[in-house]
Amino acid sequence: MMLTRRQTFAAIAASLMLAACASTPPPVTNTIYLVRHAEKQSGDDPALTLIGRTRADILAQELSDANLTAIYSTAYKRTRQTAAPTARAQNLDVFEYDPRNLESFAAQLRATPGNILVVGHSNTTPELVKLLGGKPGAPIDEAAEYDRLYVLTADGRKFRTELRRYGN
Repeated sequence: MMLTRRQTFAAIAASLMLAACASTPPPVTNTIYLVRHAEKQSGDDPALTLIGRTRADILAQELSDANLTAIYSTAYKRTRQTAAPTARAQNLDVFEYDPRNLESFAAQLRATPGNILVVGHSNTTPELVKLLGGKPGAPIDEAAEYDRLYVLTADGRKFRTELRRYGN
């Protein structure tokens, strides 16, 4: 059976379109949850207070339906202790990140599919939100604000920002 020029052209065009669709990776879809550590004691590398431990438990409840695939924390006690109840509840390990290298960490997060929790600090969490393309809002009140939960949802290469509060 002989194909006409028009049929040959149509077949080639259809093949090219199919190849282009097959080679284009789907966009990474994920949600990144970012929080500052919960209430801490004083001193060098302090642990959480009783209120802070309670807030960390509330965070685990708040994220119980988030289907997290990864949890990141800085190496400090207060951030690891904030992440721990969520990690236990979702049977995940907590991976450390360097808060002094936020640009490369932001790039890593953008390239990682799935839903991720990041526990940081009052100065690094809003900066990471900004580096991810989200809107950090007003600066975190260092002395009293421990309940800010950023929810960044991927929208192509940008993130849509939702600011929530958790615990009392």
